[in-house]
Amino acid sequence: MLSKSQARAFFLGGTFVTFTIFIGLTIYSFMPQNDQSFDEKIDVRIVRGKEIWESNNCMGCHTILGEGGYYAPELTKVVDRRGEAYIKAVLMSKEPWQPRGRKMVAYAMTEQDAEAMVAYLNWIGKIDLNGFDRVVSPLAKDKQ
Repeated sequence: MLSKSQARAFFLGGTFVTFTIFIGLTIYSFMPQNDQSFDEKIDVRIVRGKEIWESNNCMGCHTILGEGGYYAPELTKVVDRRGEAYIKAVLMSKEPWQPRGRKMVAYAMTEQDAEAMVAYLNWIGKIDLNGFDRVVSPLAKDKQ
């Protein structure tokens, strides 16, 4: 059994080591060579696509990068799974999209807005997820 002073030394030593590791990992994660977001590739279309994503509350139903609703399919790598032409067709459709009983609003987007959404989803899909995309959710495998 540890004496009171030994227990205090053990606690303070463990706290110091843990805190040092935490600070070291935090500094490491903020180093420029560890940035995997490709923010230098963001252009006007990608920004417009993000604005459309937010203004239409797409995250209310869809998940992207593990965040959002689970009603509709995960869209992080949707361009790889479905292709740009399919996504544009769905977004530009004047009829509600109803795959497997789930109903998506008919946004009837212009070609320019649909291309902006595809550019945004394409940019998101290029982020290195360190394997996260293989275990993200069962809906990621859903074929819409």
